[in-house]
Amino acid sequence: MTNVHHYKLTAQWNGNKGTGTSGLKDYDRSHTVSIQGKPKLHLTTDNPAVGDKTKLNPEDLLVTAISSCHMLSYLYVCAMEGVIVIDYVDNATGIMVENEEGGGRFKEVTLNPEVIVAENSMVDLAFELHHKAHEICYIANSVNFEVKCNPTCKIK
Repeated sequence: MTNVHHYKLTAQWNGNKGTGTSGLKDYDRSHTVSIQGKPKLHLTTDNPAVGDKTKLNPEDLLVTAISSCHMLSYLYVCAMEGVIVIDYVDNATGIMVENEEGGGRFKEVTLNPEVIVAENSMVDLAFELHHKAHEICYIANSVNFEVKCNPTCKIK
């Protein structure tokens, strides 16, 4: 049986400075994303000329979603396989390329998870399980660009 997940949110633009989108510099790109029962996200555009660098943007959230999904998948497969993870930190990066027409697309996201496991005997399997985590990561399986993973593993 296939499980189908549904997601519902409200994205509300709140950047009307009084004249709407009468010109490219006449409106703010700020907006709020609300999901019932969860904290609101205050977002903007990635464009440094008109965005607010103190706020998250959709591109940040895409890289975040991939990194978070891989981490949660990885912790799950480690728990299933008896690998005891003590700590996990990912310094993920993303590369997006703009095209001349004004759009663009992500070229790749690279995950750089630093994992600490409980025992030396777990290190080899800890490395291997990143492949399994990638196979079951919903987000990585939903994007049309490469998701790379360069893990490191240390012992407690």
